[in-house]
Amino acid sequence: MHRFIKPSKALVSGAGRAIADFGMIRSGDRILLGLSGGKDSLTLLHLLEYFRTRAPIRFAFGAVTIDPQAGDYDPSPMIPYLAELGVEYHYVRKPIMELARQHMGRPSYCAFCSRLKRGFIYQTAREHNFNVIALGQHLDDLAESFLMSAFHGGRLQTMKAHYVNDDGDLRIIRPLVYARERMTRDFACNNGLPVVPDSCPACFARPMQRQHMKQLLAREEEQNPGLFRTLLTTLKPLMGAGLPQGPG
Repeated sequence: MHRFIKPSKALVSGAGRAIADFGMIRSGDRILLGLSGGKDSLTLLHLLEYFRTRAPIRFAFGAVTIDPQAGDYDPSPMIPYLAELGVEYHYVRKPIMELARQHMGRPSYCAFCSRLKRGFIYQTAREHNFNVIALGQHLDDLAESFLMSAFHGGRLQTMKAHYVNDDGDLRIIRPLVYARERMTRDFACNNGLPVVPDSCPACFARPMQRQHMKQLLAREEEQNPGLFRTLLTTLKPLMGAGLPQGPG
């Protein structure tokens, strides 16, 4: 029988600071976690339960998995796992790979898939009265996005920690923005979480700018162990730009 696992002090501290710094969770929120089955979203699942039972404000959360019907990627083991944990869960199967095949060969292919998945998450949130979407990107993801934007897009930007969607009816939060990827990897590995491998054939068949940035950062961190502390100082104003105000 699966049960919730208490996250490490470092994960709790980092996520707690991020939630407070960016005003991510408000009393009465209904939060829908985008659960891919990867180490990051599974870690966030356990963190949300930890804060739900201990935070001074009351909120509820559920989870959604978008199954894109892509190659060997099979997130269906999340169905019994979430049932045992007792979490409200929505498993949505959509032929995203089939819809995206017409975009094969274009640089925007992965972005196209991402937009479709995000749209189905939003749709699920609206249908089931959730007002907040929680996503599992961490500090490594934000640093890689920052470099990709600077090197290839000519812009100083990264993923935001907390923002409102274009339609103005949903808030999106990333409670792991202060956490390192190795923290979620260690938590998932040490506690035997049922991680679903990311095996999209399209992503692994094309050059990956993000992987290049990951390797670049790893090499630099070997020479400068304080690299990500410095990057967090650099990124914090960017990830907090345009924070939503007031209830919602």
